[in-house]
Amino acid sequence: MNANPLVELNALGQSVWFDNIERKLITQGELKRMIEEDALGGVTSNPAIFEKAISGSDDYTDQLRELAEQNKTAIEIYESLAVRDIQMAADTLAPVYEKTQGADGFVSLECSPLLARDTQGTIEEARRLWRWLDRPNVMIKIPGTAEGMPAIEQCISEGININITLLFSLASYDATIEAYVRGLERRDAEGKAVDRIASVASFFVSRIDTAMDKKLEDMISQSKDEEERARLGSLAGRIAIANARMAYQRFKEVFHGPRFRALEEKGARVQRPLWASTSTKNPAYRDVYYVESLIAPQTVDTIPPQTLAAFRDHGQARISIEDDLDEDRALLKRLEQVGISLAEVTEQVLDDGVRLFVEPFEKLLTAIEARRAEILARSVSTGTATD
Repeated sequence: MNANPLVELNALGQSVWFDNIERKLITQGELKRMIEEDALGGVTSNPAIFEKAISGSDDYTDQLRELAEQNKTAIEIYESLAVRDIQMAADTLAPVYEKTQGADGFVSLECSPLLARDTQGTIEEARRLWRWLDRPNVMIKIPGTAEGMPAIEQCISEGININITLLFSLASYDATIEAYVRGLERRDAEGKAVDRIASVASFFVSRIDTAMDKKLEDMISQSKDEEERARLGSLAGRIAIANARMAYQRFKEVFHGPRFRALEEKGARVQRPLWASTSTKNPAYRDVYYVESLIAPQTVDTIPPQTLAAFRDHGQARISIEDDLDEDRALLKRLEQVGISLAEVTEQVLDDGVRLFVEPFEKLLTAIEARRAEILARSVSTGTATD
């Protein structure tokens, strides 16, 4: 029997998390099976995932009805449904958390995407969700916006596990590392323990190529120079990986450097890079292209269902993160030379990322409100409404 490539990733020091959650995944035992057979180390969620799970399933009907009859609002209903899923998943992953002594086995829940540009609102929301979830192996997701950075530092200083999401640029990644380290340093200066705090920095990958490839295609179509067209074409599908590999070099510089060593000696954990958006959007690329290109120790890859199945079936597991760093640096220089600003592209993709979480979140609340109204109307008509 061939070895499971997902298990091999784990052996290489990369934790595999599942970028999906729905109640039946837990209640029907699939999550437990993946932990046992695929060495799954965690679960991530986001508003789009919850919108699909709750709107497209009957698994939530009973709890939704119960909450509606208690006159809960749509947002209160959503949070109650989501928190129960996260708690159940965290309990299923608790043995992983214990076995790894708190290094792995996490489940992430996102702050409301409506707060992405609200520092204080994010801090208060993270505190509230952390208390409500009441599990050591959960993480609160905060987006890597400029407004999110002070919230990350504050929450880390308070001992809240944080998953920083929607990171696209090296500048944002640097700010994320700084927020984590400063949060730990503040906590240490207050005489508080730093040894059980966990954080990951979710660096998004394929979305960058999606945006970049479109820009390159537009430029190729407008150029009459064959050499220039070839130069532009040579950059397609390669910038996102080069960008992520540069981020890993920053990770090594900081977390294997002198500043962090003082915290590490007190038990602090490195903030692992987490590769997100590792599904292949362009059918011209190998379906496990992004997963295979970013395999590294002390990292996480959160993988959606279709890509996870593909990697389990035919993925190649080997350390690949530093295959050709000189070429990656040259690619990023060539990008500048052809007149494309990676900083501008990543800023646009960040804005799009925030919007792409807000839209399904609002859609989900609308769907819950409709079901809530339907349940209450039925209760009134049958005389079973409660105060």
